[in-house]
Formats: sequence, structure tokens, C-alpha cells
Amino acid sequence: MTQRSKKTNWLLISLVGILAILAVVAVIKGSSKPKGKAVTLTVAEKRTIKETVSASGKIFPETEVKISSDVSGEIVELYVKEGDSVVVGQILAKINPDAYVSAVERGEASLNSSKAQLSISRSQIESNRAQKEQITAQLENARTIHKRNEQLKKDGVISQAELDQSLATLRQLEANLRSAEASIRGSQQNAEASEFSIKGASASLKELKTSLNRTTIKSPTSGIVSKLSVEKGERVVGTMQMTGTEMMRISNLNTMEVQVDVSENDILKVAVDDDVDIEVDAYIGKKFKGKVTQIANSASNIASTSAASLNTDQVTNFVVKIRVDEKSYQDIKSDLVKYPLRPGMSASVDIYTEEVKDVVAVPIQCVTVREKVDPNKKKLDKKATGSSDNAESDVNIEFDEVVFLMDADTAKMIKVETGIQDDEYIMIKSGVNAGDNLISGPYAEISKSLKSGDKVRKKEEKEDKKKE
Repeated sequence: MTQRSKKTNWLLISLVGILAILAVVAVIKGSSKPKGKAVTLTVAEKRTIKETVSASGKIFPETEVKISSDVSGEIVELYVKEGDSVVVGQILAKINPDAYVSAVERGEASLNSSKAQLSISRSQIESNRAQKEQITAQLENARTIHKRNEQLKKDGVISQAELDQSLATLRQLEANLRSAEASIRGSQQNAEASEFSIKGASASLKELKTSLNRTTIKSPTSGIVSKLSVEKGERVVGTMQMTGTEMMRISNLNTMEVQVDVSENDILKVAVDDDVDIEVDAYIGKKFKGKVTQIANSASNIASTSAASLNTDQVTNFVVKIRVDEKSYQDIKSDLVKYPLRPGMSASVDIYTEEVKDVVAVPIQCVTVREKVDPNKKKLDKKATGSSDNAESDVNIEFDEVVFLMDADTAKMIKVETGIQDDEYIMIKSGVNAGDNLISGPYAEISKSLKSGDKVRKKEEKEDKKKE
């Protein structure tokens, strides 16, 4: 055998040996590789869970009064500026009163004219009554004379002409009496009309004086001028004509509230006096306390809807008012910052709607859903409709809430009944006991691919570090 042949044989033997070694190493490595899906575990424990409803909104004074003028005109005096403190009855501004003074003077003249007319009517009544008394006396005398003339005519003392003359005089006086009585009634009616005219003139004068008085704007409440919308010299429109010009707002900044929009899905959970945590964007990291004081009965967008435009695509929210506990921001008050919370500040809230203590709870990510099909319902639908299996399965799918327990090296799916939850944990009413080992991750495995009976193993920390 040549030297070259020996060398070739040696190389082949070496190569075979190396391959054999690699095969052995691969077998050893494969047999030592962990089996099953790597999962993270958690233990079911008893906890206290507070269910919350989160919402966002704005800060408002609990008491805020919008000040508008009842009369129109030019602002000739403005006695306050934004941020000033005011008390009830304090004069805030004045509207030019000249036109209203003239109107009051005209009203007074009209009232005096009506009063004068009443005096004239009453004098006329007295005159007519005196005239009636005079005519009555004349009539009595004429009756006496006519009665005497009738006897004299029978005795032949006077002629028929004289008797007729006395009768004519009697009839004339009777007519005069009726006329006097009618004049009295007419004068009395004129007097009544004058009285009504006086009442109307008095009411008009009272209204004109009220308008004159309203040219002086006074504060209806005590508080802070939180908003000033006008300046001296501007013209304002009075509320007696239309909506009117808002001049300013007076607020009680000692009692503040947060108004938030809560969705229709959550509003039924919220109740008056629920405790609330409040975060204000202006105070990062600071939490204020509060309580729910009012819940709207109607949706906030109900005024913008009509029967013709109603649809279920609209977002339906209800306004909830939350009083901020003044004690929770006493520590940030100072001489320079008397009112830390100002109208219009943005805020977010967590409303604690329910609390349960000492209940079995697991991390939220442990709970998922799995589909189930009701075979009996499926057969019934198929017979009744003649539809395909695929169509039926889409319609008849139902869902169970489940968790996965780690039973030795196997995942075991357990149906559970859940209760309330907070941001991290969910209450388990049935299916899991305290101390059970539950699979808590990876989320993709729990929510989609993990099945009962799958081989699983606890994920080691070094695996996580390797991924990092």
C-alpha cells in the first residue's frame, strides 16, 4: 500500500469518527432539552378588590352664577375686575340710565293724568247727583200741582188746557229725572275707567322704575369674580329682549366639583356617595379625594338628537358630578395660592363602585375565553334551515370563561365564574381555590393556542434574559 493510500484511509477514519462524535453530542443535547411550552405561573390568593369606573372631565365651581343685565345699554361704570371677592348686594357695574330716567318721568306724567281724570269723573258724579235731587224736588211739586188741577178741573174751576199744561210739566220732569240718573251712571263708569287707567299707569311706572333700578348691577351671591367678559364702554343686550350678554361669573371657589362623562355601559354601576380618586393634570402625582353628588338622568347628548336621526352608533354618555374634598388639597394652599383648583382644569377620576374583601382573585391575564358549540342546537338549526355546517357554527358559537392550571407538567383548562375586577386582579367566584397554581403567561398562548392537556413547563429566568 502506498504512502498516499494510507493517508487517505486515515482521513476517512478521522472524518467518520468526527461525525460519530457530533451525532452523539446531538443526541445528548436533544435528550437534555426541556420539553413542553415555557409558561409563567402565579398563585391564586385571597384579596380585597375595588371595582372602579374611570372617566375624565373638567373642574367647575359647585356654585357658579352667570351675571347678565336685564336692560340694554352702555356700561358707564365697572367696579370689579377678575379675581375680586364680592358679597351679596355689592354693586358690580352700571348701565347708562338716561333713557330709563326719561321713561320713568313719562310714566309718572301718565299716572298723574289718569288721577286727574278720576277726580274730574268723581266731580261730575257729585254734580249729576245734585241735579237729580233738584229735579226730584221739582217733580214732587209738579205731581202735587197736577193732582190739585185734576180736582179743580172736576169742579170746573180750570180749563182742560191748564190741566194738560200741568201734565206736560210733570212728564218733562220725569224725563229729566231719568236723564240725570243716566248721567250719574255714565259718570260712575268714567270714574271706574279712570281707576283702571290709574292701575295700568301705576303698573307701567313700577316696571319702568324696575328697569331704572336694574341699570345698577348688584351681586346676587358672595364669591369670586371668576370670569369677566366685558369692559367699561361696551354695550350689552338685556335679557328682557333676548338671551342677553353675559357680563361676568361669580363662583364659590371654596367648593369645587368635577364633571365627567360616564358611558352608558358604566353609568348603572355608579351611585351617589361613591368614593372617588381624582387626578388633576396641573398637579402631577397628586391625588385628590371626592364623592359622587349627582348623576344625570338623561344622556348629555339627548338635546342634539331627534326621532329622525336616532341611531345606535352615537356615543351615549351621562354627566356625573363629583364634589372635591377640600381637605385633600389643604396642603397645597398658601397665601399666594388661595384657590389651587380653578374652573376649567382637566381632571380624570376613578370612581369606586363596589368593594369585596377576602375573595379568591387572580391576575386579569390569567382569564380568557374558549368557544363551545351546542350540538343539539346545531342539529335543530340544520334541520330547520337546511344551512351548511360552517354557517351554523358561526351562529351557534358560545363562550366560556376559563383559566389554565398547571397539573404536574400538563395544562388543565378549568371553567370559572368571575366577579368584579380592578386594574390588575379579577374575582373568581367558582372554579379556582386559593393556592392553586395558574398559568399567567405568555398572553398569546393563554388567549389563543394553549389547550387542555398541552405539555408545559415553568419558564426559567435565563430564558427571559436570553430573549432580552
